Amino acid sequence: MTNEDFEDALEELSSAEDFLLYFNVPFDQSVVHVNRLHILQRFNDYLSKAQDAMPDNVDAKSEVYAKLLTRAYQDFVESDALTEKVFKVFRMHEPQQTFVSIDLLKK
Repeated sequence: MTNEDFEDALEELSSAEDFLLYFNVPFDQSVVHVNRLHILQRFNDYLSKAQDAMPDNVDAKSEVYAKLLTRAYQDFVESDALTEKVFKVFRMHEPQQTFVSIDLLKK
């Protein structure tokens, strides 16, 4: 398989289950059902951090992808979305405050 074939195959994958099946990562459907977007985002985050060290060889690259996907999946087997805080909405520490002047309220 060439790098181009590998990239084309990845473009065909559209769900967390597709990725897990493609990379032969065993998974519990109930974990994926609740955390699919979180798993994919975490996988993307891990891939972004690994890009500089990504091997050129397709087999080695596929192995790295599989390990990072397994790691992303395991994050949500051992924890939950609220604890992992993958998305910005979970990282907001305090409610946002907005100032509205009395003059604006009178209008």
